[in-house]
Amino acid sequence: MQLAIAAPCLAGATDAAGNKARPARVRAATIAGGAAVIDGHTLWFPREAVMVRLAGIDSCEPAQWSFDPTAYGSRSVLKPVPCGALAKAWLKRAVGRRQVVCTISTSAAGAAALTGLCAAAGQDLALLMLQSGWARVTASDWRPGYLAAQASARAARYGMWATYVLDPDEWRGKAVDKTLARLPVADLNLLAERESEASPPFDDARKLPARTDR
Repeated sequence: MQLAIAAPCLAGATDAAGNKARPARVRAATIAGGAAVIDGHTLWFPREAVMVRLAGIDSCEPAQWSFDPTAYGSRSVLKPVPCGALAKAWLKRAVGRRQVVCTISTSAAGAAALTGLCAAAGQDLALLMLQSGWARVTASDWRPGYLAAQASARAARYGMWATYVLDPDEWRGKAVDKTLARLPVADLNLLAERESEASPPFDDARKLPARTDR
């Protein structure tokens, strides 16, 4: 059964002639074609002028930083890790020049993007992101194999699971500057006031013996 989906357009997007993209109506529950990577969980299909968010996962936003807990030499300052940029790069690598096929699952009114299960060369892109450690399962939408892939990546400390990372939802709610000019210290301050602890290094830190002065 084919569906007519009113698809939102990416704000500020333009076509090859420089004209502003207009909302398109996708005449099917499936979108297929070349896709650009917006971030670690979102794709842009220029032909249809629509965004599709990978169902079941979330990732760091492009401007977000996490921090390597490993001490380097005598420096006590945590090393910043561009988790948002790395998540985007990993998804871009998974997509490459391949055709992407997305089966649309939801199109909520007013949503910034459609949501769907997307694959390239027959491989589930969301699952690949979970296996790499640069995405997490969302509480509201997960599929068979997703939780196992996340657990495996988390245990192996792949991707963001090796860092002190603020949950993306909390970051979006608290970060004022979301531009790519954002400095790591801004996210270090957010970590100091965190409401949740998503990654294993937080557990490790609690297990360390209390420091004593000699």
